[in-house]
This record gives sequence, structure tokens and C-alpha cells, in this order.
Amino acid sequence: MTRVRHPYLDHPSPIPFAHRGGAADGIENTAAAFERAAAAGYRYFETDVHTTADGRLVAFHDATLDRVTDARGRIADLPWDEVRRARVAGREPLPLFEELLEAFPAVRWNVDLKAESALVPLIDLIRRTAAWDRVCVGSFSEARVARAHRLAGPRLATSYGVRGVAALRLRSFGIPAPLRPGAVSAQVPESQSGVPVVDRRFVRTAHALGLHVHVWTINDPARMRALLDLGVDGIMTDHLETLRTVLTDRGAWH
Repeated sequence: MTRVRHPYLDHPSPIPFAHRGGAADGIENTAAAFERAAAAGYRYFETDVHTTADGRLVAFHDATLDRVTDARGRIADLPWDEVRRARVAGREPLPLFEELLEAFPAVRWNVDLKAESALVPLIDLIRRTAAWDRVCVGSFSEARVARAHRLAGPRLATSYGVRGVAALRLRSFGIPAPLRPGAVSAQVPESQSGVPVVDRRFVRTAHALGLHVHVWTINDPARMRALLDLGVDGIMTDHLETLRTVLTDRGAWH
């Protein structure tokens, strides 16, 4: 059992994360998806944030509306009044992240900062709503998440970006590498470009540093079980029922 370093992580391991609210049903990152995840018993949700042209913080994965909605265009180029009319899968509106925080007060959020423009609005929102214990901020960009940590200080839970994960991987091989202080978790794919990232050595190294290891995005039950056997602390999935069944069978659904 790893040491909890932030109230955000105060939950029995392994933590089940509803990736984009459970993206398998085609209505990812919508209030309806998150309501379904909550009804399934999930209390950790993963989402992403972008800002509109007028600075509203939207829970949405892509930079453009094109892939999953009936609208077109870059979110950063459009005002909220236009973005709010888009419908995911032709039926579900895009939520503001502030609305999600309010609608799901018992939920903790893993938030991927998809754009630099979202950084300050997100920190301001967390500060204004006193949601320090409910949000962990991550990004592929180590520099971006490091700036978030500098702005907010130790109250903010953060995960490592690509550079931090690479340094942690090097350390797992006994190669000295600098790590940004203040992160509470390494959130990683199981492998990258065919190269394994998560193995027993990686998990052991992270745990020795007091870090959680959360793995994304795992939808196959055999892979879930293999990762749990390695001792990972969390799994993000699109398939909510599959992960819940795997954890229940192991007596690990909390």
C-alpha cells in the first residue's frame, strides 16, 4: 500500500476512474455520461478541459468539435454561446467544468489540461470553489502542469507529464533522472509505441517515491487483472461495467 500524499488520493487502492465518464457509450465528457458513471458507483472521473474564445472552461477532449458533435470548429475560436449549441452524438450538450463540479459534489476529478489557455481559468475555478481535495491536474506537457503547480502550490494535486514519466522510467532502471517535486501520481499508458511503460520495476520505483501509478485507458479485463497483479493504484477505463466486475471479483470494489 502506497502512502497517501494528498487528500485527493484518500481512497482505498486500486482507484477505478471513469475515463471521460465512460467513453464506450459514445457520449463522452457529458453530464449524461458522468451521471451514468455515478450510478455505476464510480467516484473518480477523468475529463479534459479547453477554453472558449470568451474564456469559458469546457469539459471536452478534442481541440475541435468535429469528431463527436454535430458542430464544427475549434473551441478556442468560438464563443460559449455557440459551443453550447453543439451536441455530442447529436443529443448531449457540452458541459462547463464548473457545472460538473457543482453537479457531482461527492466526485473527485482527474483533469487533463488540453490547452495553455485553460490553465489559469482552471486554477481560478479550483480556488474559488475550494476544490483542492477534489481535483488532480495532469497534462502531456510537463511544463504546463509544472506551471499549474507553481501557481497553486502544494494544495493542488498534480500528475507527471511525459517528461516526468520518462524520468521515472529511467529511475526504474537505476539511471539518475531529475523529477519535478510536488506530483502525487504517475498517470501512464501501459505501453507507448510498443515499448512497455508499466512493469513491476516501474510500480516499485513509483511507490518508493510515495507516488501512485494510474494506468490509462484499459478496457480489456485480462489487462486489468495483469495490472492489478503488478500493484497499480488506479485504472482508467471506458468500459465501466468491465472494470467494476474485475474489481468486484477480487474483493477490491470500494
